Amino acid sequence: MPKITTFIRGYRKEAVLAPLFKLLEAVFELIVPVLVASLIDEGIAAGDRDHVIRMIILMVVFALTGLLSSVTAQYFAARAAIGFTKGMKSSLFAHISSLPKKDRDRIGTSTLITRLTSDATILQNGINMFLRLFMRSPFIVFGAAIMAFTVDSRIALIFAVVIPLLGLFVYLIMRVTIPMYRKVQSALDRITLRTRENLSGVRVIRAFGREERENELFLSELMSLNDLQIRSGKVSALLNPVSMLVINLSIAAIAAYGRVRYNASLVEVGAIIALVNYMSQILLELIKLANLIVLIARAIASAKRIETVFRLEPSIPDGNEETPVSGSDVVSFSSASLVYREGGEPSLENITFTVGKGEKVGVIGGTGSGKTSLVNLIMRNYAPSSGTVSVLGHDVLDWKVGAMRKHIGLVPQKAVLFRGTIRENMRYGNENATDDDIIEALRKAEAYDFVREKEGFLDYEVEEGGKNFSGGQRQRLSIARALVRKPDLIILDDSSSALDYATEARLRKNIAAMEGVSIISISQRTSSMMTMDKVIVMDGGRISDTGTHEELLRSSAIYREIYRSQYGEESV
Repeated sequence: MPKITTFIRGYRKEAVLAPLFKLLEAVFELIVPVLVASLIDEGIAAGDRDHVIRMIILMVVFALTGLLSSVTAQYFAARAAIGFTKGMKSSLFAHISSLPKKDRDRIGTSTLITRLTSDATILQNGINMFLRLFMRSPFIVFGAAIMAFTVDSRIALIFAVVIPLLGLFVYLIMRVTIPMYRKVQSALDRITLRTRENLSGVRVIRAFGREERENELFLSELMSLNDLQIRSGKVSALLNPVSMLVINLSIAAIAAYGRVRYNASLVEVGAIIALVNYMSQILLELIKLANLIVLIARAIASAKRIETVFRLEPSIPDGNEETPVSGSDVVSFSSASLVYREGGEPSLENITFTVGKGEKVGVIGGTGSGKTSLVNLIMRNYAPSSGTVSVLGHDVLDWKVGAMRKHIGLVPQKAVLFRGTIRENMRYGNENATDDDIIEALRKAEAYDFVREKEGFLDYEVEEGGKNFSGGQRQRLSIARALVRKPDLIILDDSSSALDYATEARLRKNIAAMEGVSIISISQRTSSMMTMDKVIVMDGGRISDTGTHEELLRSSAIYREIYRSQYGEESV
């Protein structure tokens, strides 16, 4: 996972110091049983009070020093883990944002959310615990065994049998549970998808009375995740009781064999207690190590899932052009076609038209006729399957996408506002916009009057998704945000559907009065087409007819039918 590992480089010092301080703590822990043995054999048994006091003082000093080392290690480990996650999340979010819409659709929004949240948190916890325990636990396990041999080599042979046995058991448990945790994360993806769909579509669910059905589907997904977690938990749960059984049997063996050795005057009581303490340390550290391996297994699974997103190369590579060609058409389609999925039906086929500087072009057609697909090609969300699409003199595939979009003000079908003030939302269009620029855009978008009435005016807080505004107000604020950008091209993708006819008429009059600005207006309303220099009629992904409003009423059956459906038979 080369991409993931790069984010730890800025925290190399912390990544080294954390395990080193943990090793220092482990050294003090390994010395304590020897001190206890000395306290018993040379102090209590011999009646040497001064020796007992010296050993107690040493143990207190070692305990305090070990505590300080542990706290320092945890500080460095947490700093490295959090810093790593911060850098990784920032880079991952930037990478996702740079992907064309086609690639994001292929991965799935719910999957991307899980990668940025759940997977990132699991990875952070894994790194934190890894830095704290990956050297300490093995060091204490083998260190305790070595120290046991320095106390009594014959009894210590029990350690030589127990440690490999427990190691084998931990390995078998991990081999079974690691694939299970990967399945758990995949099930969590499905839960996230179900939750997101229900929250975004709650009104539709209620309108059709589907609450009970959706609850059943969610419960089914939840039970699937629950079953996976229980199965993996059952296997992991075997670790503690089996480890406890083996260690306790080993302690019993130490006590039994130690009694024999003690009766033969080959070992002292303190030494036997020290050996029992070392075996207890091994038990605790093996349990910690097993839990660490479980956590690391989950972290590795999450890291691989995050790495797959990082490795995803944009299907539409960024170009190099950053400057428009002087005097060129603003938009030019040349025999352009678009197929969203390989082997599927074309959404657009053999599209050819141009939009000149300052020209107002309307696009109209029935549902599924390909109107929004035109926008996707202009914005380079998708690449043409054949033919070319040019913006300001360059093929869209040659443009540096960020530079190209600075010249375009897009107002999408669904008005999207962000949490923050009205001023902050307007500056999404132009971060350097002054209050005068914003007010001018609000006036042109017919939004100034209702914004002026809000408490705080431009400082009025917009709730998440703009829930404290009506649908029409959200659309007008979205249009104002595009106008603040002062673009060469404004694309209105059915962005006035929630407005009444009078407001829409004033809005379009204001926009049409903007000199030198080209407009592509996509709408279902023929009233929106009346002031356009040219109207393109779409049908089944093809251009059916082109002309002015009056020309199309005479020559286009499709346009005439749309007009009649809105104004009646007698209107033509």
